[in-house]
Amino acid sequence: MGESASSKASDDMSWGEVAQLGLRYGKIPLALLAVEALYWFITQPSDTLALIQVTEAYIWNEVTQLMFGEGASTLSTHNGWMTRIDFHHESFPGAFNSVGLYVSDECAGVHEMIFISTLVLMTDGVTQREKFKAITVMCGIVYVLNIVRLVAFYPIAVEGCLANPNQPECLNDMWNFHTFVYQWGFLIVLLMMWLVWFKFIGGANRTMKASQEEKEQWRITIRKRWEQKHLALIGIMIAFFGIAWFWVNGNATAMDAKNVIDFCAFSDLTTPNCYDAQNTWDNAIQGAWSFAVLGLVIGAVGFYEIERKDSDGNWPEIESKNADDSELEPKQKKEKPKGSWRNRSSSNEEE
Repeated sequence: MGESASSKASDDMSWGEVAQLGLRYGKIPLALLAVEALYWFITQPSDTLALIQVTEAYIWNEVTQLMFGEGASTLSTHNGWMTRIDFHHESFPGAFNSVGLYVSDECAGVHEMIFISTLVLMTDGVTQREKFKAITVMCGIVYVLNIVRLVAFYPIAVEGCLANPNQPECLNDMWNFHTFVYQWGFLIVLLMMWLVWFKFIGGANRTMKASQEEKEQWRITIRKRWEQKHLALIGIMIAFFGIAWFWVNGNATAMDAKNVIDFCAFSDLTTPNCYDAQNTWDNAIQGAWSFAVLGLVIGAVGFYEIERKDSDGNWPEIESKNADDSELEPKQKKEKPKGSWRNRSSSNEEE
């Protein structure tokens, strides 16, 4: 009975161990939430990823013309960037038999690339080199799949409008396809990609061993040794976040522009005043984003540190022996010899 009780006690986990285990495996959803919030803030201004949007719009137009004919699509500007694609077919509704779309920052595929990269980076038991290789391959696959998604719009729209020509409802199939892929399709594909990679590299066994053995030569951890300069960096980060918030919410011009934008969106207006308001609001958001990113980088430098293994393959530990050493110092002092002088001298000679 005594052995079973002791073994049961040894098998039970303390609340601290439970918390550590929860943090280890709960960091993935927390990281994804943080990335989602960060990406949402990045894409608040329009055309945040303009260079990527332009390249994808160009490829989209060229592939569409190559597959369905030169007159199938044309490339033009949207908000000053070459990101607009117009589909042309005699069955499309409207006076010009065309459908206009554009590559927004949300449709550039970067959101999906960041998502899959976060999943890979937060996987335990995998070397940094393997992670970066997987991220490169997966981001390339996501880029190609996003182009395929864009190219698929034209045949879907043509098929729907051939069945119901010159009617706005004939484009519903294309919009439904876009909505499904945007909300669920890419999410399913990304999770499948990660699961296949996780299975291929034996991620389950590696994750189980990761808690017992660390194979990495370097890692990014929360700083263990804090100095005044690190606290100053955290303070600068908070100050920059405050400036970023005030740059938008405390800016009367930007808030007036936001009200104009909301009115234009509600009234479906595209007047020059609406464009000017959009540019003003975008500039305010971009300025706030610049301060926020700079503050985030400064705060990360102060909050995190890079640890490397020593020559023996061990991670550095916090030197917390100063207090113990100070307590041992009085004990290490030689005690005064006791007894008479003659006894002390004889005892010394015997030693």
